[in-house]
Amino acid sequence: MTVTGYLRDKILYINLSGEMDEYTAQEARAKCDRLIEENANAKKVVINLSEVAFMDSTGIGFLIGRYKKASRLAVPLYIENPNFAADKILNLSGIYSLIPKAE
Repeated sequence: MTVTGYLRDKILYINLSGEMDEYTAQEARAKCDRLIEENANAKKVVINLSEVAFMDSTGIGFLIGRYKKASRLAVPLYIENPNFAADKILNLSGIYSLIPKAE
C-alpha cells in the first residue's frame, strides 16, 4: 500500500494505491495519521481510493480510524473515487452515512 498526500486550497488529499488488507493497513494508518496531524489546519480531508485494487473489512476499519482521527481535529473526512468492488463493500457496511463521498 502506497500512501501519498498533498495540500491544495486548504484541502488535504490522501491517495491510496495498492491492496488494503491486514498486512498493509498498519503502515498506511501511520502514514495517513501523520499527514492528517501535519495538516490539522486543513478544512477537509479527501481520501482517494481510485488506485486501491483490493479492500477487505480491514479497509473499513482503516477508514473509520481515520474518520475518528480527523474528527478529533474537527476536520471533515470524505471518500473519493472508490472502484466498483470497494464501493460495494463500503455501501454494504453503511460507512457512507459516517464518511460521505466527495463531490
